Amino acid sequence: MSRLLGIDPGDQRVGLAVSDEEGRIAFPFAIIERRGRGLDWTARQIAEHARQRNVEGLIVGLPLNMDGSFGPQAVKARALGRRVAEAAGLPLQFWDERLSSFIAESRLTTVSPRRGRRSDDVAAAVILQSYIDATAGQTATATGVGDQPMDEVE
Repeated sequence: MSRLLGIDPGDQRVGLAVSDEEGRIAFPFAIIERRGRGLDWTARQIAEHARQRNVEGLIVGLPLNMDGSFGPQAVKARALGRRVAEAAGLPLQFWDERLSSFIAESRLTTVSPRRGRRSDDVAAAVILQSYIDATAGQTATATGVGDQPMDEVE
């Protein structure tokens, strides 16, 4: 495996996490504030982080509805992921992120009960670690979530 960048997309903030060089452990490292900035600006910022950290692949959290269907946030996540992949010239994988924010909040409360701490980067690490754990010892495929290729799911 190789170094990966995990992305937790959001309308206001985007959380970022990076794996170690062996692609085994995810670490939260940054939150990008999007406030009023467009998709292209955000994609370029994330692509720059990817270049600085020498990542070889992108894992973008896909916020599916609890029944597995695509909602507006999933469509936005796909658009952001594709723009980042294009800007960074890196392979892209979408990963089911249902409940990642809840898990991240729970971890922050347990470890550090400071109020006001943003959990977006921790959520990105939860997404990335979930991907790493699920694909350990396998060659990652570009099928995304479930059995359907991402381009076929709307």
